[in-house]
Amino acid sequence: MAETKVKAAPKASKESKPAKTKNAPSGKATPSEAAVEATELMETVQQPDSGAPASNPEAKEATGAPKATTPDTPEFSKEQYLSWYEQMQLMRKFEEKAGQLYGQQKIKGFCHLYIGQEACVAGAVSALTKDDKWITAYRDHAHPLALGTSPNAIMAELFAKETGCSKGKGGSMHMFDKEVNFMGGHGIVGAQVPMGAGIAFAEKYNKTGNLCICYMGDGAVRQGALHEAFNMAMLWKLPVIFVIENNGYAMGTSVQRTSNVTELYKLGLSYDMPSEPVNAMNVEDVHEAVARAAERARAGEGPTLLEFKTYRYKGHSMSDPAKYRTKEELEDFRSRDTIEAVRHTILTHNMASEEELNAIDERIKGQVQESVDFAENSAFPDPEELYRDVYVEEDYPFIRE
Repeated sequence: MAETKVKAAPKASKESKPAKTKNAPSGKATPSEAAVEATELMETVQQPDSGAPASNPEAKEATGAPKATTPDTPEFSKEQYLSWYEQMQLMRKFEEKAGQLYGQQKIKGFCHLYIGQEACVAGAVSALTKDDKWITAYRDHAHPLALGTSPNAIMAELFAKETGCSKGKGGSMHMFDKEVNFMGGHGIVGAQVPMGAGIAFAEKYNKTGNLCICYMGDGAVRQGALHEAFNMAMLWKLPVIFVIENNGYAMGTSVQRTSNVTELYKLGLSYDMPSEPVNAMNVEDVHEAVARAAERARAGEGPTLLEFKTYRYKGHSMSDPAKYRTKEELEDFRSRDTIEAVRHTILTHNMASEEELNAIDERIKGQVQESVDFAENSAFPDPEELYRDVYVEEDYPFIRE
């Protein structure tokens, strides 16, 4: 796959290859072979090795995330590329608006944006089925958006309104939507990892044929519960895909300064878990890695650990100025943006025109603005709502003294 800067997008009449099917793996490569290929791809990019940002242009290579690339020939169908583009643009525009509203103090509390990491979700959605289960940490706005939760309900949740997907009681860090099998964002670091294994256990026990994909940040891998979950998942061959979204910095400190193991996918190898790094700046690579892992899970072969090498453009949260990295590093990744890479592929291979993509952009902007208006006009929850949804038993007598 050739690496291409994606600021310009010239058109070409090159014929595209036959489309791959949506859920099929892209070849016969085993997880170990794929790991070797991905490792070779990323050898030239090093993790940060100091606490202070570098003072020269070489700082642009300070992260462990590879850069977005665009293929010489399209690997998937026109419909798939357009779907990815629209999904990722919705995530991007929604998060940009959320950041703006946070600055206006219309959204309060904690707020962790996903800008730059969109391919981590979009590529996985296209590789899985609507019946599979999802769980993640507290950077959780993009996942339900891609799964089909209404932007209105997500924005209302950010506003703490009763029309939110968690009835206004979860806020930014605790999105939840059972209707799309999104089992929630979770605020305790690493808490979702054993929960993801538990969800997978339920799917196996009930013989559904479904799996659970469980996301975590690179800062969560030092939690003891992760190792307990990995051991049990392998012992019982649970249908779970563990995903480390490694954006290089956790909350604000490089992986190299916080972990002796800097190639985080190797943590799974100590449990004999098939594990591989993935260039998650490319939506195609994410799709193919998740499809391989899903095939294993559905065949009863157990879990997979995927390390998504990615990059976030914003700080850890809205309160983080991200002074631990340089502007050069950030701008270098922005110049090879994952959404722009897909846009470049679409335009280069005549899948859509500039006008058609601009129309998608305008429609998404309108959709996001509609969600803001919906949230603004919704009511806050009634105080009595505080006592609801605590226990399954609706008349549980011991909630209040």
